[in-house]
Amino acid sequence: MDLSKLRPPKGAKHNSKRVGRGQGSGLGKTAGRGEKGAKSRSGFKHKRGFEGGQMPLHRRVPKRGFFNPFRTEYEIVNLDTLAARFEAGTVVTPELLYARGMVAGADRLLKVLARGDLDRALTVRAHKFSGKAAEKIAAAGGTVETLPVRAAGPADKA
Repeated sequence: MDLSKLRPPKGAKHNSKRVGRGQGSGLGKTAGRGEKGAKSRSGFKHKRGFEGGQMPLHRRVPKRGFFNPFRTEYEIVNLDTLAARFEAGTVVTPELLYARGMVAGADRLLKVLARGDLDRALTVRAHKFSGKAAEKIAAAGGTVETLPVRAAGPADKA
């Protein structure tokens, strides 16, 4: 046996039927397209989502509200979680929070909120702070460093 001598079994391959080549071929006249209607015409293309005249899904499903593609979304971290996970004097950055599994991505925008209390001095670097969170961090002897926010468009939503 040789790979160059391999062939498909007899009867496995056959020529496709040539449509529209006369009555004797079995697919003459309408060439398997039926009688009338759009699908029988040449050049017919149905629109994406077309359901044969039935109300298409994208029009059947109710829509509410407004989706703003330019919305800036932040990863949220609260003070009580920072107090529970970090020792005094730690510099808390988005990269460190990502490494510890507290946020979804190191490149995401980070906002610190004021839930809970902070009893140790931390240096917190984030893109945004609530007013109370900044006050509580300063009251505990820590520092607040605001990182620059890059412009996010619809392409960043992936």
